[in-house]
Amino acid sequence: MRILMLGNSLTFANHMPQTLALLTGAEVVQHTRGGARLSEHLNPKTKLGARTQAALRDDHWDFVILQEMSHGPVTSPKSFFSSAERLCRQIRENGAIPILYATWAYEKGSVKLSEKGWDYEEMAGKMSAAYGKAADENQALIADVGQRFYELSGTQNLYAADGVHPNEAGSRIAAEIIAAVINQYKEKQP
Repeated sequence: MRILMLGNSLTFANHMPQTLALLTGAEVVQHTRGGARLSEHLNPKTKLGARTQAALRDDHWDFVILQEMSHGPVTSPKSFFSSAERLCRQIRENGAIPILYATWAYEKGSVKLSEKGWDYEEMAGKMSAAYGKAADENQALIADVGQRFYELSGTQNLYAADGVHPNEAGSRIAAEIIAAVINQYKEKQP
């Protein structure tokens, strides 16, 4: 099994792709850059986009995981939905299954959250709704890591010191949820 992960530092933090490889037994390849948006993966004029476009055109994948920039689904929904649609179409043309890696709201009480002028519940709700809509519109699987972060927000610290990135426990949960989505999909196949 081969998995391609398209994202940014929320994907590569704490060696999460390697953890996913261990959990699934798959070869996991990551195309990531800190701060990258999904739209960059569509742009062959960027180094990251050229790599991703070549990989989707020339290589075989079983699953391709899409992760948008941390607040992109809320602050740039038009770009997010358009990029998700185009990438999901390319992924299916490649013969792979798209999975949206739905990320989380910034940590409750964090500087980043207050800088944006957002309430934790508001950001969590908007992130979940955007990823859910993108998954529905594109018949993509969803690994709703953000929902799990929300459920555990009062009992477990899943954030790095910046209140945006996951700590090791958060990255482990992300890998476990993505692996569970892949395993559930595989179990349903004839």
